[in-house]
Amino acid sequence: MTGGGRGIGRCIAETLALQGARVAVGDLEPPDVPGLTGVRMDVTDEGGVAEAVREVEHALGPVEILVCNAGIYRTEPLAETTLRSWEQSLAVNLTGVFLSARQVVPGMAERGYGRVVIMGSSAGKTGGARDTLAYAAAKAGAMALAKGLAKEFAGAGVTVNALAPALVDTDMISEMRELVERIPVGRLGTPQDVADLVAFLVSDHASFITGEVVDINGGFLID
Repeated sequence: MTGGGRGIGRCIAETLALQGARVAVGDLEPPDVPGLTGVRMDVTDEGGVAEAVREVEHALGPVEILVCNAGIYRTEPLAETTLRSWEQSLAVNLTGVFLSARQVVPGMAERGYGRVVIMGSSAGKTGGARDTLAYAAAKAGAMALAKGLAKEFAGAGVTVNALAPALVDTDMISEMRELVERIPVGRLGTPQDVADLVAFLVSDHASFITGEVVDINGGFLID
């Protein structure tokens, strides 16, 4: 998986490992955690992604599950969003998904089995909080990419789904905790909530689910 060094990604990696998966975590600073194989990886670097995948396959065998979680979140009004900042947001949140998928999904299709989960966001549906243009646009693209991949590879035994979380208790929402009052279930989400959903989507229990963007937000956005 990509972006598993901390937060939601780390929780997903540990959850999948506890359920018996051999998990490799690609990140700029991969975690040194028993049971996880850390791989240095910059998802915006095409050659680096290819090398990381080769390293993982050498250590653990062919990739059967891909979780694309790497991302960056910035708040910048339009007038203060430079082209460099815009392009970096798209590079990490969208192009990184494309590069990762291109490295492993064709192999999944050749072997007749694969599971892909792409981390989107409710911001990709709503435009997000104020001053998050680049993040919202990139996440919308990532969720559309999931649908396109699902259509292309469904007949080859590969399912591809995306998540659209909102208000999960991580550093990203440290300044928005007051929004808990607008969540119908009455609490913030947890990284474990997201990890459990990922674990379901990559399991055989979800083999008939593909091309979906699954909301996980406690009822904050019902569409």
